[in-house]
Amino acid sequence: MAQSTETTDWVSRFADEVIEESERRAPGKPVVVASGLSPSGPIHLGNLREVMTPHLVADEIRRRGHAVRHLISWDDYDRYRKVPAGVSGIDESWAEHIGKPLTSVPAPRGSAHPNWAEHFKAAMIASLAELGVEFDGISQTRQYTSGAYREQILHAMKHRAEIDAILAQYRTKPKPADQKKQQARQKPVDEAELEAAEGSGAAGEDDGSGSAGYFPYKPYCGNCEKDFTTVTAYDDDSTEMTYACTACGFSETVRLSEFNRGKLVWKVDWPMRWAYEGVVFEPSGVDHSSPGSSYQVGGQIVPIFGGKQPIGPMYAFVGISGMAKMSSSRGGVPTPADALKIMEPQLLRWLYARRKPNQSFKIAFDQEIQRLYDEWDKLAAKVADGSALPGDVAAYTRAVGTAAGELPKTPRPLPYRTLASVADITAGHEDQALRILSELDPSRPLTSLDEARPRYDKAEAWINTHVPADQRTIVRDEPDTDLLKSLDEPSQQSVRLLLDGLAEHWSLDGLTHLVYGVPKVQAGFSADAGPKELPPEIKTAQRSFFALLYHLLVGRDTGPRLPTLLLAVGQERVRKLLGE
Repeated sequence: MAQSTETTDWVSRFADEVIEESERRAPGKPVVVASGLSPSGPIHLGNLREVMTPHLVADEIRRRGHAVRHLISWDDYDRYRKVPAGVSGIDESWAEHIGKPLTSVPAPRGSAHPNWAEHFKAAMIASLAELGVEFDGISQTRQYTSGAYREQILHAMKHRAEIDAILAQYRTKPKPADQKKQQARQKPVDEAELEAAEGSGAAGEDDGSGSAGYFPYKPYCGNCEKDFTTVTAYDDDSTEMTYACTACGFSETVRLSEFNRGKLVWKVDWPMRWAYEGVVFEPSGVDHSSPGSSYQVGGQIVPIFGGKQPIGPMYAFVGISGMAKMSSSRGGVPTPADALKIMEPQLLRWLYARRKPNQSFKIAFDQEIQRLYDEWDKLAAKVADGSALPGDVAAYTRAVGTAAGELPKTPRPLPYRTLASVADITAGHEDQALRILSELDPSRPLTSLDEARPRYDKAEAWINTHVPADQRTIVRDEPDTDLLKSLDEPSQQSVRLLLDGLAEHWSLDGLTHLVYGVPKVQAGFSADAGPKELPPEIKTAQRSFFALLYHLLVGRDTGPRLPTLLLAVGQERVRKLLGE
């Protein structure tokens, strides 16, 4: 029974629709949802939406007690299109493999994996495990080379005129070059990364047209293994097929009923798989909404294979903040593994769960990650006290666990920005980090860094890999005697008030109260006075006081939050640097 759309999130609404459609198509059978990934290079965070959207829906269906399969089709039988820049362990000699299946291309030097496809699949599989994504992986190399699709291939060849007629409706329409780039299984991450699509073998694939007629099948050459081939003749009765390779000049005649070294062209391959696997739900990138795109054409071709088009929401781009705009064909587009180095899997899951598929969002590698973590922690507190909105509770619940249980979590989730500041200031000295963190809340001191892990490790990794050297915090070794001598009477008084209160207020909350309170006391107000009781000049005075402390402690106008910085520096050293 469908739930009220007023109290459910987008995941629940899709789950309702998918369960209903699955029962209509295949009563009593497991619900099938699908994703497709091309391991043509690093599989990036835009591609992760291809997996997370059906994962979240599948997990909701599983929570409701239904059997469900989440298929991930590894498009590892796609052609290798070009040598990507920015991938370590390769050079231009890899160009000799262009046109071969990805599983026939050598892995980068030093890889533990047998080929190119397996090398890039491995990193994604590890990330999906950390994210709690349960799936059934299907290698398209294995499917095609084992003959699993033989019946479907012969059927497509037999009905090639019908397929050709469908595709012919779109061939006369001009296709901008950048749109061609997008006709790929590996969807782009954002508008600045359109070249990411070029990583997929489907990107530049023709639809099977040729001077000898239309054939929806493309063999890999028996001599050079490449797909620079053209089918020149085919006999439906005997299944004899003749093809020629323009790369090496090789030609041969084979029986397609016994031949396993080739694949259906992309726009026929995808709908064939919908029918073969009984897929009920599979999202696709925004590029598939245009006329003549793979999803649109697939909807017209899939009945030829006796199947139906899946429910297929279009998902929007995923952007990146804090990293240079790059594409996967140039290497360096951030992957799920990159994100999981600096954020817990729960936060990454939440970013995908809280936005509808058609809403774009950004994943932060810059200072914005601290704000995201603040938002996440506030949500956790609201969920705990029962004040969160139903949609927010749903997104949170989907982030922290799956139908199989909760993901491993940090026992003491201290504020990320605090952990980052401590990691920055202590520069890898764990004993110092523990000392500072144990003083944050004297009533409940941290007894081991493990209590703050893995969040502490993620924050430390962020500081070390994404904060520029000129923004790192370096505490002064000696007092700035010139600055201390030049202070006027009010400035000297403000420093004295701070020093007098240090011992009594030595905790995160206490020092927060102290540093904000000093300018209030100087102006004749109580340290506890709220904003409504204070004139606007107090804010100016606070900013001036903070800037002074930063100069005295780290020689700059700004730095980590002052209460954290004071704890990190330590009481004895603070007193020394402030001239006591």
